[in-house]
Amino acid sequence: MFESLSERLGSVFDRLTKQGALSEADVDTALREVRVALLEADVSLDVARNFVKAVKTRAIGQAVTKSITPGQQVVKIVHDELVRVLAGDDEPEALKIDNPPSAILMVGLQGSGKTTTTAKLAKRLKERNGKRVLLASLDTNRPAAMEQLAILAGQVGVDSLPIVKGETAVQIAKRAKTQASLGGYDVLFLDTAGRLHIDEVLMDEIQAVRDIAQPRETLLVVDGLTGQDAVNVAAEFDGKVGISGVVLTRMDGDGRGGAALSMRAVTGKPIRFVGLGEKMDALETFEADRVAGRILGMGDIVALVEKARETFEAEQAERMAKRFAKGLFNMNDLRSQLEQMMKMGGMQGLMGMMPGMGKMAKQAEEAGFNDKMLKHQIALINSMTKKERANPDLLAASRKKRIAAGAGLEVSELNKLLKQHKQMADMMKKMGKGGMMKQAIKQMMGKGGAPDLANMSPEAMEAAAKGMKEGMGMGGGFPGMPRGLTLPSGLSGLMKKK
Repeated sequence: MFESLSERLGSVFDRLTKQGALSEADVDTALREVRVALLEADVSLDVARNFVKAVKTRAIGQAVTKSITPGQQVVKIVHDELVRVLAGDDEPEALKIDNPPSAILMVGLQGSGKTTTTAKLAKRLKERNGKRVLLASLDTNRPAAMEQLAILAGQVGVDSLPIVKGETAVQIAKRAKTQASLGGYDVLFLDTAGRLHIDEVLMDEIQAVRDIAQPRETLLVVDGLTGQDAVNVAAEFDGKVGISGVVLTRMDGDGRGGAALSMRAVTGKPIRFVGLGEKMDALETFEADRVAGRILGMGDIVALVEKARETFEAEQAERMAKRFAKGLFNMNDLRSQLEQMMKMGGMQGLMGMMPGMGKMAKQAEEAGFNDKMLKHQIALINSMTKKERANPDLLAASRKKRIAAGAGLEVSELNKLLKQHKQMADMMKKMGKGGMMKQAIKQMMGKGGAPDLANMSPEAMEAAAKGMKEGMGMGGGFPGMPRGLTLPSGLSGLMKKK
């Protein structure tokens, strides 16, 4: 998300930061371009106008004009204003799930992804917060809506309310509330019926359910691809039902992101989560400072470290640490790295979270550094025998032909992979001698090897997030990659060509 806005703002700030002293005219010119960029990203006119006005007020002050790095000061001001627009003036609150069974009412128009989002949130609360969750579908209109929620509940490992045909939404809500209390559940999700448009019948039904359930949270699910319509829908629902937060779905397909930038300013309601795909774990908390960093091409190191730790199993991390400390790195290790990269969002997802690499994502894609390349490399390694994976030096010409044919690829691609592996292995040997690798992986894991990001010290977080330059393109260096995870060589060369 925000690709187009990030690209436009990046070009504006590149020019600003290359200049020396800035005049008021320089700031005005830059902010006019910022305003156009915001409008093109489908940000509402009032929000764009107020944003530029607030930035200008601060940017033409003495602190900027007399600064040693005025361009960078302006970027910092824009970043801070983005955070304010996205988050408002208050600190974001966590979901109110402290009084079991806490009811969460899910509302929205049909087709917004409400049912899928309900299952995603249930999975998140179960796995991250250890909550017992019950899902109940109140959608008596859409065919198979109840069955869909029951199937999704099974997929994420939570319970769903048994379906009783012929009940009204209010009757289902009453039964769900009773079941949640008697069954000792912590959280009850009530998935209400959607409509193609806002109407009185829909609102009357939701209000009746709300009065019965007395929800701790009422979350509105809206499709981010609808842009300003999403903001209008949020304002309508809040006025008639009252909502406590918003979940924006399909944000992975929205390169503009105007709905996110306008939502808080227009409705006053916080964006709690964003949906970034169909998978059940494709849901992220919406944190304004991290989103602002992504928009301005600063990356999202915290998200990168979180993803790395989610995909690193404790035993695997410890095993890798011991091997790397000895300078060992075979094809099995490389495959493990490539598979982890895919789990963390693939090449584009990773680059989007690394500082300064957002602008490089398209270049990398065009140069062939993409998820397809990662899949090809994994296929080549899978085509090798156990002995060959353990000792790539065995690969003579005849073996190479067999491996490439088995993967349906050319020998030239295998040769590139072998070259990449050798570079990585050499780098691991250097790091292993100093004990750097083992220490770095331990920094990313909690006590006893279990992930413990919440209790990680600022020093350890910084060390884990800063990463190793050598591991990112074999010496060219992309700061910000979690230690213990390397990327295919060649990206640093791509960066140098820019």
